Parts: sequence; structure tokens; C-alpha cells
Amino acid sequence: MSVEFIGYIGSRNQSETIPPSGPVIDLGHIEAAAKIHENGGFDRTLIAFHSNSPESILLAQHAASVTRELGLLIAHRPGFNAPTIAARQLATLDHLTRGRVALHVITGGSDVELQADGDHTTKAQRYARTSEYLDIVRSEWTSEAPFDYAGAFYDVRGAHSLVHPYRASGIPVYFGGSSDEAIAVAGKHADVYALWGETYEQVSETVARVRAAAARHGRVPRFSLSLRPIVADTEEAAWARADSILETARALQDRTGFVRPAEIPNEGSRRLLAAAAQGTRLDKRLWTGLAALTGARGNSTALVGTPDQVAEALLDYYRIGISTFLIRGFDPLLDAYIYGRDLIPRVRALVAAEEGARTEAA
Repeated sequence: MSVEFIGYIGSRNQSETIPPSGPVIDLGHIEAAAKIHENGGFDRTLIAFHSNSPESILLAQHAASVTRELGLLIAHRPGFNAPTIAARQLATLDHLTRGRVALHVITGGSDVELQADGDHTTKAQRYARTSEYLDIVRSEWTSEAPFDYAGAFYDVRGAHSLVHPYRASGIPVYFGGSSDEAIAVAGKHADVYALWGETYEQVSETVARVRAAAARHGRVPRFSLSLRPIVADTEEAAWARADSILETARALQDRTGFVRPAEIPNEGSRRLLAAAAQGTRLDKRLWTGLAALTGARGNSTALVGTPDQVAEALLDYYRIGISTFLIRGFDPLLDAYIYGRDLIPRVRALVAAEEGARTEAA
């Protein structure tokens, strides 16, 4: 099983420790981030989506225009575009980039956020709609003849796209969500199921749940884990940097907006907070300090140590069944460079050795 690395490109340079400044769409930052990730050996980069963010497909198009091989993982919220139109948009970009597009489906766990875009559905309704949406998207990508689709949310008649994905294997669908409704939809649709940086025990449990849900549809998905590695030349220096990141993030919360909400709206965040309640340092080197501070707003747990130590911890997750790692730092450009130089080659070498040993044993 090969290992894949995904980075992150924001529309400007910001994080929990860097307050936003300058234009919301900073072309220089986007271009620099894209080139650093490509030169660093990342397979893809995530382009995020939020109810107040710049449009992810268009940002991805610009990142693709300044790179040659870097893949794009485009976050997309079902239900706001017609699925037939979204399918054609993605397939068109896939051709323009010669097969570099992947789709990251984020249904949305926060009622408040979705209401900003005029959506007042419940979580159960949203996941049911997502399943229909992806049924139609896949049909639009694969059907050679016009097709009909009648569901509770969509009634499509005579749909037919002249543009299909660039590769015969299609556009990979990544899928996030930890609720029971999300797991059921992931089992039917996910090529890659994405979860946040949880403990070994939590990850093993989720992998088993998704595999069981997928088996009911005759599918075998891969798994992605999102983490914020904090690396330094020594373990002591790495933990000192983690402490500094936490203090900086606390001091800047009012300016960055990463403030713990009064109510935790999604199951993924609740799972991270359950881990944080067990302690700040879990397993070998999983750090939950920032998740506790921010209410686990997104990808907020880290692996802390030297590059060798963090690489070995990632190998542990690989052994559980994780084959994709989405890694991004608190200093977005510098950390991406460091990951490409010091971390990604080490993990690839460890995985290659692991697979070689398995082949020899077999």
C-alpha cells in the first residue's frame, strides 16, 4: 500500500498563530504555497471551503496553473450547486489539469454555518441529500447515455455530460464526517475516508466502522488522517515549540477567530475533545493542547518530536490502515517546506521498508 501526502493552500497566510492580514485572496501566497508543496514532494494540497471563504474550485484552478504535477483536493459542500453542474465543473478542471483533481466532500456539521448560505436542513437531511448528490455526480461522470434520477432531494431527467474525468479511474472522492449518518454515506461513496488526528485507539475504531459500512456496498476505501506536525532538531525543542504555539494561539484568539464555541456542533470535534480530556500528550507523541483551547475547530491535533520520531508515529498510523496523511503547519509556508525536506522522505522510506519486509515474509 503506497503512502500519499496532502498539504494545504489557503487564500492567504494565516493560522491559529498568524492573524489574517492583507487581501483575502493573496496571489503571491497561493503561488508560493503551491510551488513549495510541489517541490517538497506532496501528492496533493487541500483547498478548503467555508461559508465565508473564497470559492475553492477557482482557487484550485489558480494553484494548478502555477504547478505541473501537484494534485488538488477540492473541498466541496453538496447541496448548493446542482450536482450535474458540479460534476461538469470538476470534470472540466480535471481535463485542464490533466487528471490532477480530487473531490473532498464536506457535508457540514454546523447548522449555524450552513444557514449563512441559506440552508436550514438538519444533519440527517444533509447526509441523505449528500448521498443522492454523489449518486448523480458519479452518474454524470460515467454515463454514456442520458439518465434519470428520482430521489427525495433531486429529480433529474435526461442528464448527460459530454465531459467525463480525464482518467479512466475517475476523480477520487474523499469524504469526511464522524457521525453515524456520515459513516453510512461514506461506506457507499468514499474512495478515501478522512478523519482528524485522533488516538491510535480512536482511529482503529473508526477504520473498522467505515470498513464495515463499505463492505455492505462491496467497497474497500482507503483512509486519510489529518495532523499538524511540530518538528525540531531535538524532542525537547519540539515540545518547547508546541508550548510556544499554544501560548501564541491563546494570546491571539481575538484576532485569529479561533475561539472555543459555546456549543460543539460536530461529532469529529467532540471526538477530538474526548481525546484531549484524557491528557495533553497521548500515545507516543499526540498533542491535544490546541484542540482543547479552540474547541477542536478542524484539524487541531499534532505529532511532536524530531523528524525521525514523528515519522515513526506516522508509520504506526500506517500500520492501523492509514495510507494518506494530510499535514499542515502553524507557519504554513515554512512548515510545508520543512515537511518536504525532513519528514516526507523519512516516512516514505519507512513505508517502503515496511512493505518490503511484508513482501519478503510472504
